[in-house]
Amino acid sequence: MNIKVETAEVVKEDKAHEELLDKEARIREKVDKHGKKWRKVYFGGGPHFRNWLDQTIELCGKENVQVEEVDSKGFQCFEEAGEKMYRIWVKETKPGG
Repeated sequence: MNIKVETAEVVKEDKAHEELLDKEARIREKVDKHGKKWRKVYFGGGPHFRNWLDQTIELCGKENVQVEEVDSKGFQCFEEAGEKMYRIWVKETKPGG
């Protein structure tokens, strides 16, 4: 019989990870120094990031896309691999303009 026993440390790490994800989920938009609004469309890294970035640029135009590097501290698999994490932002534009 194989029983998984979670230690208090594992539970603590899981809770900290959940809190980081919850905090990131609350980040949805930002306003730049020119008063333009930007909407977050992606958070992550690796090959998925490159795929999302390529598609976002294709759909929205390079001038309407920003990439922001995010500290991967607390995201164990990214930290251990030394992989970077990113947010992709799209500038909100008025219809037809």
